[in-house]
Amino acid sequence: MDPADAPRLPSQPFLYAIINASMAGSRSLTEWVHLLAGPDRASVVQWRFKGLTDGEALAGARELRAATREAGVLLFINDRPDIARMVEADGVHVGQGDLEASDVRALLPDALIGVSTHNPHEFEAALRLPVDYIAVGPVFGPTSKANPDPAVGLEFVSWARARTAKPLVAIGGINAANASSV
Repeated sequence: MDPADAPRLPSQPFLYAIINASMAGSRSLTEWVHLLAGPDRASVVQWRFKGLTDGEALAGARELRAATREAGVLLFINDRPDIARMVEADGVHVGQGDLEASDVRALLPDALIGVSTHNPHEFEAALRLPVDYIAVGPVFGPTSKANPDPAVGLEFVSWARARTAKPLVAIGGINAANASSV
């Protein structure tokens, strides 16, 4: 891939929306992208699909790839670089129990890669990984996970910001009412 064509994260603070398959409800994934993405809205959409079959996850990723291209926003696939590669997603997001970021980078050298962190130890380790951004949280108590990590609060976001110039993505329990505080 020509480096000029490689996906890039926005240089200014940006909204990173997560479309969780369990919360999609009666709207199509394309409708969710139209609601969430675009100017003054999300610049990045992540597809999170715990509990779906591989075929369902891939079908959703394909639909989201078409919708995010139309909307002009980045698409990240949660945990699955194989699906990201199949749909030509812009990036992959991995958690602490997923593939190592270095393995994802080896498979997808031109993709954007992010990693979740939930405490200072994980954050410090993430600083040494070949990632493009680091997610910190959950900032507030998340509602979309069965066994969430403890909330870290805004103090952890500030602590992390002071330790790196890499983009940070605050995650967990963020909504329209509390987003501006983050």
